Amino acid sequence: MCGIAGIIGYKKEDSEQLLRTMTNAIVHRGPDDEGHHVDEALAMGMRRLSIIDVEGGKQPITSTDGNLVIVFNGEIYNYRELREDLVSRGYQFKTETDTEVILHLFEAEGSACLTKLRGMFVFAILNKKTQELFIARDYFGIKPLYYLLENGIIRAFGSEIKSILALSSVVRTVNDEAVVNYLSFQYNPLKETFFKGIWKLAPGSFLSIDLTTGKYKEERYWEFAFAENMEGTETECTEKLSAVLEDSVRHHMIADVPVGAFLSGGIDSGIIAALAQRERSGKGAVASPKGLTRPDSAELVASRGLTRPDSAESKISTFTIGFAEANEAREAKITAEHIGTEHYESVVSPEEYFQELPKIMWHFDEPVADPAASSLYFLAREARKKVKVVLSGEGADELFGGYNIYLESYARRRLAFVPRIVREKILRPLSESTREFRGKNFLKRFFSNMEDWYIGNANIFSPAEVESLWQGKPYARMSLAPLYARVANREDSEKMQYIDINTWLVGDILAKADKMTMAHSLELRVPFLDRSVSDFARRLPSTLKWKNYTTKYLLRKVADKILTPEIARRKKLGFPTPVGRWFTADKTALYERITKNEYIRSHFDVATIERIVADHIAGRADNGRKIYLLLSFAIWHEVFFENN
Repeated sequence: MCGIAGIIGYKKEDSEQLLRTMTNAIVHRGPDDEGHHVDEALAMGMRRLSIIDVEGGKQPITSTDGNLVIVFNGEIYNYRELREDLVSRGYQFKTETDTEVILHLFEAEGSACLTKLRGMFVFAILNKKTQELFIARDYFGIKPLYYLLENGIIRAFGSEIKSILALSSVVRTVNDEAVVNYLSFQYNPLKETFFKGIWKLAPGSFLSIDLTTGKYKEERYWEFAFAENMEGTETECTEKLSAVLEDSVRHHMIADVPVGAFLSGGIDSGIIAALAQRERSGKGAVASPKGLTRPDSAELVASRGLTRPDSAESKISTFTIGFAEANEAREAKITAEHIGTEHYESVVSPEEYFQELPKIMWHFDEPVADPAASSLYFLAREARKKVKVVLSGEGADELFGGYNIYLESYARRRLAFVPRIVREKILRPLSESTREFRGKNFLKRFFSNMEDWYIGNANIFSPAEVESLWQGKPYARMSLAPLYARVANREDSEKMQYIDINTWLVGDILAKADKMTMAHSLELRVPFLDRSVSDFARRLPSTLKWKNYTTKYLLRKVADKILTPEIARRKKLGFPTPVGRWFTADKTALYERITKNEYIRSHFDVATIERIVADHIAGRADNGRKIYLLLSFAIWHEVFFENN
């Protein structure tokens, strides 16, 4: 695990120092080591967080003939199986790393190697003979990759935008279109970032760059797609899913350093932590110097000079976070006691939370107005004191149907049975009235096309609100029509799933998971986003995702076995952050950071913002998320544009 960076087409005598500046900007991603490759056309390097082959895994790594050079960020969980196959084909290895496995696999199969990799990754491989640079990103976009475009030519790339911004030649310009979309989505859904000229490599994609011209080609090698429903009874499917998840967690625990888990108290993190604890305690696998190995016979243990861990040594560490105003740590503690982990809790005050926001926004690169994202920053800080790797439950809601709004399509069906005259003469006028009442938003959505209102789990400002708030050049909200077209034949709940997998998951969930953990040199792994798990999920019939108005139905059946029925029936928890309660009348300094921000004053209607704040303080409306979105943006702008 590390961070990578590179520049193309700079003078060789300047490249080494420029590259070092870029990698120093992301030292938090890899404080253990660094490595660089510099030649006439390309300079690329990395900062390393040592997880596998701690002593021998130094990068860059060069192929046997010296032609290929790789820098890599991520983990490949099936690298041992791939290595064995490559050895049988005659390839020789200098290290025990997964990095060298990628290098030889690419040497053997080119871009076709990508679909054989099981893990999270961004890697860059230089081919000296062809003067081509190949950069690939994993299936779901767990690991990030940004690149700088100048006149249609790629000049730089990196795991974080701040690496590219470290180049003095880069002019920082706010991308207004990204800001407009951020107001609705709470993150930037565009390919171009908040910084004009800096772009994101899409998940499941790779770049081929001609180093002699700087021209490039981006191709998609994988994307999630629903498939024909699997066969089998509910019981059979439950057993299959249990086995798939157990296998995924086993592979995700491969490491030469301590592995822990985040635990919110909900079922997603609970399942992952329980399976990890099962592996650690020897019920699933045996801890070895190279991770977890099967079988777990006594003979194997003795032959390797190992001992079965007991007491505290047999427990994984789990971590949760809470706030005095909304502390869900009790549920996490109950889960931890049930599965037998070494559990740690921490509580964050609102004062500390707001004090750290500038640093959090610096680590984010782009503003993400998800209060739980910042909570993850504090959780990672505490976890890093005990472990170097954590497992977490990201991706379960998107793959298995965990958001409550996915159930709305079933409520819509029931409302469709209401006589038409009642719907049109009574319910529609109610939905269009100025009167506020419980269920009004549902009625408004019922009388609208899903494609017009569902943009993902966060929909902070409506198009009408954006229009009144934004005073700059007008931009249309990004259209999701192409995504909806791909699932036109699926039911509404699966359409929502598909939108979230392709937007919300990568733009919010995985962005915060990567940036907030790497801020503290902590590697986060997401077993639900393993290819084997997603292959199962895409064939899961909707009747096993939503049943009896229950979300994640089949996953809860698995939780019944692994956890308890009580835990399995808990509502979605996450790490709730009570920012709405924190925005009280005494937070004047925070509100002024919004209204006095130079960009906001020149691009927003400040009177509208003042009204949003006043209505929230007076209790006329719950505008906590809107205020947090504006505050996050203001602080981000301060960090990257005003404080230099």
